[in-house]
Amino acid sequence: MFNSNSGSSSSSSNSNRVNVPEARAALDNMKYEIASELGINLKQGYNGDLPSRQAGYIGGYMVKNVWPVRRGFSRRNF
Repeated sequence: MFNSNSGSSSSSSNSNRVNVPEARAALDNMKYEIASELGINLKQGYNGDLPSRQAGYIGGYMVKNVWPVRRGFSRRNF
């Protein structure tokens, strides 16, 4: 059955965190480049007025561009 101790906890690691500051900056730059390519007006800072569909387009293109790099990395090293 369901165990309340399994699953997410505050002590478990989150694989969505960017641990390298340079990588965070690179991902931010990539986000703004993709937004401009898609014709989406993305501002520095708060973008709460951005429709979720447009935010999803940006995120989807980011995953599409980053995932092959990450897959190739894991194949070579494991």
